[in-house]
Amino acid sequence: MTAAGPSALLGIAAEAALAVPGTAGLQPRPVHRLAAAVAPTGRDPTPRTIPPEAGIRADRAPDGPGWHIEVRCVLTAGHRVLDTARNVHDRVRTAVTSHLAAHGGAEPVTVAVTVTAVTTHHDPP
Repeated sequence: MTAAGPSALLGIAAEAALAVPGTAGLQPRPVHRLAAAVAPTGRDPTPRTIPPEAGIRADRAPDGPGWHIEVRCVLTAGHRVLDTARNVHDRVRTAVTSHLAAHGGAEPVTVAVTVTAVTTHHDPP
């Protein structure tokens, strides 16, 4: 079922995480940053952009049914880091669980949130 596959969950999770006040952006994993850096640009002088979904990882749970979602986020200064990280966790879990249930795949969802930086501006990393 493609609606409950990893690629669909990446977008759902990224949208939910970015909607949390205090989230400046999602931090792509090093593999995504490296791929964007070495991607051929051809005649296009604009730099390659990394989609927000690159800051999310969705895998089947290793110990049984369900999904494990990893979120790497950059937060905005002026918000309590712990509260913002908890809100990201809760919103991502709710969004992914709702999406799975709506597509006939109600399964357990675990979410891990890693705060990679706190910034004073609102631009994504």
